[in-house]
Amino acid sequence: MEFVKIFPEIENIKEKDLQEKTQKVWKRAMELGGWKENDLFAVPFTLLIPDTQINIVEHTRAVTNCALKIADALQTSYESIEINRDYLISGGLLHDIGKLLEYENKGKGFQKSKVGNLLRHPVSGANLASEFGLPSEIVHIIYTHSKEGDIYQRTIESIIIHHSDFINFECLKTLHNV
Repeated sequence: MEFVKIFPEIENIKEKDLQEKTQKVWKRAMELGGWKENDLFAVPFTLLIPDTQINIVEHTRAVTNCALKIADALQTSYESIEINRDYLISGGLLHDIGKLLEYENKGKGFQKSKVGNLLRHPVSGANLASEFGLPSEIVHIIYTHSKEGDIYQRTIESIIIHHSDFINFECLKTLHNV
């Protein structure tokens, strides 16, 4: 898989070990879900918007880039705010990784898989990231980016990914009258 062609944002992670681990999590999720590289451009970013044409790659990149713009704005406005951009990028690229386990396409269109009926993507994604030794701060971003994170004190990076994700999701819901 030519990861950098699909997700060029990975090159902005300065820590090379984190770049490699982020890619390994994607590769493992694809293996576990039975997906090939080209499938990623067909996997919908959500099952909650019927017939959405937005795939998981587009959504992942949009959330990551939105998060980076928010980080830029915050750091321009507030000198004292510290944001780990490596964690933000890795967390953005991995926030929905569990969807590769949560979804399946068995010829009847995309639907929840057996795993998806048992675990939502923040849980399965956080487990995968932990399995590959990603820092707990990134596991936290993945786990808390969705509603599951509402009961936790989110880190700054998690707050940014959470809101970037929902900005994208809510705008696309409105666009599709959902």
